[in-house]
Amino acid sequence: MTFEWIAAGGVTSPQGFKAGGAYAGIKTYGPEPRLDVGLLLSDVPATVAGVFTTNRICGAPVTLCRERLQGGSARALVVNSGCSNVAVAQGLEDSRQMTQWAAAHLGVSEQETFVASTGVIGRRLPLDKLKATIPTVAVSREGGAAFSRAMMTTDTVQKQRALQFTVNGTQYTLGAAAKGVGMAHPNMATVLCFLTTDAPVEAQFLQLTLRTIADRTLNMIDVDMDTSTSDTMLLFANGKAGGASIAAGKPGAPEFEAALLQLCTAIARDLARDGEGARTLIEVVCNNALSEKDARLVARTVVSSPLVKTMVTGRDPNPGRVLMAAGRSGAEVDASKISVWIGGKPAFQNGAPTETPYDALRQAMNTDELQLVVDLGLGDQSATAWGCDLTEDYIKVNASYTT
Repeated sequence: MTFEWIAAGGVTSPQGFKAGGAYAGIKTYGPEPRLDVGLLLSDVPATVAGVFTTNRICGAPVTLCRERLQGGSARALVVNSGCSNVAVAQGLEDSRQMTQWAAAHLGVSEQETFVASTGVIGRRLPLDKLKATIPTVAVSREGGAAFSRAMMTTDTVQKQRALQFTVNGTQYTLGAAAKGVGMAHPNMATVLCFLTTDAPVEAQFLQLTLRTIADRTLNMIDVDMDTSTSDTMLLFANGKAGGASIAAGKPGAPEFEAALLQLCTAIARDLARDGEGARTLIEVVCNNALSEKDARLVARTVVSSPLVKTMVTGRDPNPGRVLMAAGRSGAEVDASKISVWIGGKPAFQNGAPTETPYDALRQAMNTDELQLVVDLGLGDQSATAWGCDLTEDYIKVNASYTT
């Protein structure tokens, strides 16, 4: 099937969604225009699905979203940056208060209003600033970019995309906004990523599909091997484009899953490319594993290895580091069958080094997007992971994060 990308698309590209952003003064850094409070609204109740951080120290917004997800319906989302509302005694009460203000402003049910916060851990939300600002956020079809910008912390660019696909003559749109370029090592979760669609999608299928796609995309990225306390991925389907309900085994299910995979893959690459201090996007492909689980283990372990990351930083081709990471991944590996390619050039094949000159491998690494391929030679399963190199700038960003 074919997909049509929407130029400058985002969460308001699907029918029936509005968004906006404003500045409350919570976030004291970042480029202008500096926004730190965002609202997303569906004109009608939307089916909602979600996946969240597995970090046992999680934010109050995560707890509240998990609770409200049980209701199965959503109308709105309020998000702030600059303060994550994690490890604070009043955190849950403060998150509820945020949703009360947002719901009242938008004219929707509080129980159908979700919340997310990102930023410094262990500080209480400035409720006075939120109370004054949330009612001023104007939402519109043109407000997706402002909503996306309001989520940013150490991100240097916005991550928003949208695409269209067709089912039985009906055109549907999927939109996304995401953030998170540090503390990014999703583990059955994500960073912050909010998805919208005007397709009518059955609730159980929506949740199952989101989980499956998250595992293949946003759960396959790494910046620094740390899993955020605030990871939240929500998908709102309001059905405004019409047509028959999309459910497992019914027309439209394969198309919807394929479109969501396409969109989330692009978002995953965007997040990894903008990793804190990053200069190079790293894509690791693991081929011919015994199982998809093994392929995912190898790809994620290689892309998250500090030694692999610094190898890329220094443009120092060292297949031994890739082999080391694959070997400790927990996947089934046979040293006599494994092969490694660096930037499209063979560096290690069937258990032995190749004769590819060092300078040729080094030249292949001189790029802002490097692919590493690991072929296990054991089966027919594959997986892809994305990450970035580790630079001095990463240390600079995180050595002064709270100041």
